[in-house]
Amino acid sequence: MTTIPASSAVHPPLAPGRLRVVSWNLLRRVGAAAEDVARLVHASRPDLLLLQEATEEIMTLPSLVGGYFFRHPMQQRIYGLAAWSPHPFPASTAIRLPASILPGRVPPRLAQIINFHGITIANVHLSHGQFLNRYQLRHIMEQMEGPSAIIGDFNAVGPVGFQGFRDIGPRKRTHRAGKIVALRLDRCIARGVACSASEVLDKGPSDHHPMVLDMCMAEADTGSGIVAAF
Repeated sequence: MTTIPASSAVHPPLAPGRLRVVSWNLLRRVGAAAEDVARLVHASRPDLLLLQEATEEIMTLPSLVGGYFFRHPMQQRIYGLAAWSPHPFPASTAIRLPASILPGRVPPRLAQIINFHGITIANVHLSHGQFLNRYQLRHIMEQMEGPSAIIGDFNAVGPVGFQGFRDIGPRKRTHRAGKIVALRLDRCIARGVACSASEVLDKGPSDHHPMVLDMCMAEADTGSGIVAAF
């Protein structure tokens, strides 16, 4: 884990009850660099930025935009999960997710757990197996309490969400497999949290599009899929 505190001059104070989150899978080594991420920060002005496939090079981001940064490398990989904010927040933690028991399995994946202004947020880059990534989601949900959101690259095809979590992210495709099949791999599912607006941005040098979420605490669940914000 790496933490780099710096100045927070690129962003206004956090609005009470409101939170802008941006999530982006950078495409390790050949995708988005720290300078590309800095441009995204200046353009979108997130309160919290979640990154997947973040290599050591991305650790230079605070030198470009200030802020606070934590990174968790994944076992036997050159990349990991990272979170940045212009606002101070407690050090994130990493939990190991269930892995395949089949021969030739890939190393276990992680979830980055962030406690940010009353919301527990899990930054994820889940496995490709469609049963395994749902099992990983359930494992994360079982360890989250109160208002919570799981955000990032789910690698999931089809509906996800259970144990009171709803899919509140944009419905647009965020990745094109083999430059042919468009998929909505980047998601946000949440409990006790509403999304007032969402957007999928241009993918830039990555193979995934950044996802922007304007979120707020929810006061009630009406059962209709709509939650009212404070």
